[in-house]
Parts: sequence; structure tokens; C-alpha cells
Amino acid sequence: MSPSNPPNPARAWADVSLAALRENARTVQRAAGSRLLPMVKADGYGLGAVAVARALEPLDPWGFGVATLDEGIELRAAGITRPVVVFTPATPAGIAVHADSDLRATIGDLDALRAWVATGQPFHLEVDTGMSRAGIRWNDAPALAEAAALVAGAPGWEGCFTHFHSAESDRAATGQQWERFTGALAAFPRRPPLVHAANSAAALAGRAWAGDLVRPGIFLYGGAASGPAPALVVALRAPVVAVRRVAVGDSVSYGATWTAPEPCVIATLGAGYADGVPRALSGHGEVELGGVRVPIAGRVTMDMTMVRADASVRVGDVATFYGGLIGLEEQAARAGTISYDLLTSIGRRVPRRYRED
Repeated sequence: MSPSNPPNPARAWADVSLAALRENARTVQRAAGSRLLPMVKADGYGLGAVAVARALEPLDPWGFGVATLDEGIELRAAGITRPVVVFTPATPAGIAVHADSDLRATIGDLDALRAWVATGQPFHLEVDTGMSRAGIRWNDAPALAEAAALVAGAPGWEGCFTHFHSAESDRAATGQQWERFTGALAAFPRRPPLVHAANSAAALAGRAWAGDLVRPGIFLYGGAASGPAPALVVALRAPVVAVRRVAVGDSVSYGATWTAPEPCVIATLGAGYADGVPRALSGHGEVELGGVRVPIAGRVTMDMTMVRADASVRVGDVATFYGGLIGLEEQAARAGTISYDLLTSIGRRVPRRYRED
């Protein structure tokens, strides 16, 4: 473990395997055959962007992807020197910040493109092929023609990309988006050095959509992406902080929505929805405690969660919300959400304990 890891957390913590993170990245590399542009946005999907970026350095990624300027600035302040691409579309007002922090901009409209071309700074142009979120529309011929004229002699035009909307579930739609993308690229006077489109699912599908770079995200962090099973990266844990016996009919937690059907033991865990335990698990979720699954009793509270436990439970025993008997995807499904949501909901006050084994 890193010297900065807390030895005995009094409340919730997340165990993060950096070795598993790299294993997942190598799986993507082998499948796609292209260089990596790992997405470390949202603080490395909740696991710590700086720690993730440093852990991936031995794989020689081309650079790293973030969503905001502040995320890019954080990487630079930590000494990350590889290219950093900011995937929120840049505006003319952001030119100075991008340039001062040596951050690559993504450009998705003609006004921003006109402003950026004039600076000579590197940028990546986005083509919207069906996501309808950002980028110049693949079938907007006048806009593509003007963009082509603007980038014709632009030394900063480093990359062009699109974003797949259903790579994990619809291969035909993904193929159609790729055709739209390559068709739009054909309208430009030259091909930029870096063309990229593939997220985790598309990269794991092989080389058809790999381009020059692939942009893996959720698979790196242990989330499923409709391909090979990822290595386990993170486990969210918390100690038992209190134990009590309750009688038939006794209520547990806010709203008294759960009452004991018989005499039983209730263990209170030092983690709640402010730590990343979804409130949607209230009354029907499970956690691992003592090597078995135990049910959550009543509502998950901000700082604590109560479970119906075995009589042998003691204060200090450790419960695992996911990353053990209960996997990340299973717990997300129980909460009616997705693995991305669980990971990025891990609270700021939750220590991340990094392991290299």
C-alpha cells in the first residue's frame, strides 16, 4: 500500500488495485491494437485521477482525457506531462486557459473553430454522428465545408473524433456511426494525425473502429463493457460501528419503513449515501459481512447504513458494499443505476487505499 494510505480507517474506504487497473488497460490495448487515450475524467471515475494517470504511465498512453479545464489543470499540477484533452467543447473565452496549462481543446462548432485556428494551438475537432450532444453534424454539408476550409492550413489541427452512443449494445448502429464519421472525414482536405472514436466497448470489439487512439473509460475501472470480464479494481468497504438487538416490531432507520419480523441483530455500518452507498438500496439491497450476504434494513442514511446481521457480528468487522461477493454491476443493478454512477458517487471524504498487488 502507498505510504499515504490510512492504516485503519474509522469509516468507509475504497480499496483500489492499480495492478488490476493496468491489467484492464492491457486488455484494451491487445483488443484494439491502438494507442491509449485513457479517460480519467470525474476524478478518475471516482478513484483518483492523479493516482490513475500515474499508474497507467508504464503502458505509454498517448495522453489522458478529462471533461473540464480544472481536471486538466489538476493533472498538470501533479506533474503529468503527457497531452491532456479536455472533452467539454471549448469556447473562444477558454483559449487562454487551455494555452496557459498546455491542454488540448475539443472544438464542436464553427465559432470556436474560427477562434482556435487563429491561435495555432493544438485542438481536436468533433463530428456529431448521432449522439446529438456536441460536434459538427455529419450531414451538415455547409458547416463541414467551412470547417474543411478553416483546418486546411491550420497547424494546430491535431485530431478528429466522434462519440458512439451504443457501442456496448448495438454493433450495427456503431458501424453506421463509423461510416458517417469516415464520410465526414473525407470532406476535409487532409487527415489529421489522430483519429479516434472507440470507447471501452468499441475498443474491446476489435480493430474495426480503433483508429489511431482508443478512449477506454469504465472498463479500466472494473465496469463491464459487453466484452471480456474486467479485473476487479475497486471495493467499497466500511466497518461495523455499532451492534444492537431488536425485538419483534422494532423499527430501523428514518421513516420506520422497516420493522423487525422477529428478534434479530442490527449492525450499523460507517457508510451512507454521502460516501457512495446509493439511497436506492434502502430496504432491499445487500452487503457482504462475515463472508455472507446480509440485507440492508430500512433506509440508507447520509452517514450510516443498517443491516440485519448474524449474531456473531462485532464492532470493527468489515462490510463490503461491492467488490467482493457482490460485484459492482450487480450492486448497480440493485440500485437501479449503472456502474459509472456508483463509482463517481464515492464521496470525497472516503479514503482511497491504493494497492499494487
